[in-house]
Amino acid sequence: MAYFFVFVLLFQITSILIFFSSNKLTNNYNDSFQRFLLLNSISQKSTELYTLTRVYVLEQDEKNAELYFLEKTALQKEQRKLADVFHYAEETKMKNYQDLIDTFIHESELTMGFVLREDIENYTKHLEEARVSAGYIQELALELIDVELTAYQSFYKDFQVRNGYFVMFIVFLFLTTITLAVLFALWFANGITRPLDKLSSAAKEVARGDLIGEPVEIQSNDELRLLGDAFNHMRANIHELVREIKDQSELDQLLKEMELKHLQNQINPHFLFNTLNTISKMAYLENANATSRLIDSVAALLRHSLDEIDKEVTLKEELEIVEDYFRIQKTRFSERIQFVTKIDETCLAIEIPRLTLQPLVENAFIHGIESREEGGRITIQVKQTQNEVIVEVSDDGEGMSGVEIQRLLSLVERKEDHVGHSTGIGLTNVIRRLQLFYQKSDVVEIESEVGQWTTIRLFLPKDRSESYENLNC
Repeated sequence: MAYFFVFVLLFQITSILIFFSSNKLTNNYNDSFQRFLLLNSISQKSTELYTLTRVYVLEQDEKNAELYFLEKTALQKEQRKLADVFHYAEETKMKNYQDLIDTFIHESELTMGFVLREDIENYTKHLEEARVSAGYIQELALELIDVELTAYQSFYKDFQVRNGYFVMFIVFLFLTTITLAVLFALWFANGITRPLDKLSSAAKEVARGDLIGEPVEIQSNDELRLLGDAFNHMRANIHELVREIKDQSELDQLLKEMELKHLQNQINPHFLFNTLNTISKMAYLENANATSRLIDSVAALLRHSLDEIDKEVTLKEELEIVEDYFRIQKTRFSERIQFVTKIDETCLAIEIPRLTLQPLVENAFIHGIESREEGGRITIQVKQTQNEVIVEVSDDGEGMSGVEIQRLLSLVERKEDHVGHSTGIGLTNVIRRLQLFYQKSDVVEIESEVGQWTTIRLFLPKDRSESYENLNC
């Protein structure tokens, strides 16, 4: 191991030296390339500036003038870079090049000025001077490029030599590394590959679903033995967890089926008595039309509650059942009860569990305002956000305490929750079915103030695909 680390250290030192040497050459190459680009850019911009000056002489409009000043600014910006890019900026050729650019810009500005004065003789003269200056800029740029190419030849030869040394080092490093790797692989093969083969075979068994295979036995006293023991414990824990999940899943399914069948068969006799009593009084007090509508509402409500409870319905269907329930209670209590709806019609196609809204409205009526002599108001509002449809059931009745709200949200159900309900479905049951339906716990929110008001808010996701994916997993 000591020899190995000595080799590694030598390789690293050599690599660092080669890196700095190559980096220096690369920087020199980049500087030379930048100088080429700058000279070429100045030549192009001087030609374009002369062309724009000539265009303005032929056609004096604001657009051509604006283009001229933009191009002149760009040329001056490139000129200022010369001192930074060319380290021999004080030499005669570079100084002449700078002066020539200044002269060219000055001649173009004079041309523009005399054009504005409509002095044909002078702007013609200075335009010609600008053309000549632009030609000199091209010629001098070629001379400077020639100087750069001469220096580049020496640089390129040096680069080739260093590149050859680097290739030799890479070959030497490759051969040495391969030799060391083979030696160390042979050295550690007997102590490492055999336990790893055992672990690999056991892992393949687990991948095939065999969680009751023979334990992996590793005789060494290093980390591989710890890994083998951990694998054995993991496989045993996974097997036990899978068994528990299957048992719990089966139990949950049975409980859900029993709960749904039980709820499906519940019809509260007290509600039927009150409703039928109301129907008989209506038949005595008025003509058969109102009585017929009331009977239709009762029939629709009973038919909806007796249908298969595990099937989804649209929000529109649930609201229609709520309207039937409103009609029944409005008939019973006349002006004591007011029902208000604020519905966003674009939300009504979303699917929800059967018997979701009517139990909430009935809960608001029975526990909120039925016992109040002055009556009250129940409001249903349907609105939407980008991802959810929000349904609010509000009343201005007795309200609930924080303890009662917490009891409902924690799904602790009491016997009196069902008393007087038309379907026998309490608020806690509605909350739980919504949680199972959407596979999320924060689907219901309750706000209330004792003696003032209560609002139950449902958050219904528009897209259930993600919930189903999580459920299938």
